[in-house]
Amino acid sequence: MAVKLRLKRMGSKKRAFYRVVAADSRSPRDGKFIETVGTYNPITEPAEVKINEEVALRWLNNGAIPTDTVRDLFSKQGIMKKFHESKMTKGAK
Repeated sequence: MAVKLRLKRMGSKKRAFYRVVAADSRSPRDGKFIETVGTYNPITEPAEVKINEEVALRWLNNGAIPTDTVRDLFSKQGIMKKFHESKMTKGAK
């Protein structure tokens, strides 16, 4: 089963709100998911991003593939940098 970290659209028309979720890549965008990782609200100024860093790093270490948008959100939060550093320290041992 290929797991992706992606956005699940919530909210009403023209008032989009997203949840960052871990989901099977075969399930639909707003369908079944495995676990909620965080939220993203682009409506507020500045955009509000709340991500559970511990859960995100666990999924990345287990091989989950983030979508482009989720990767950008993680990069802005510093999660991708921590993930990369943890991979580099494991390789050095």
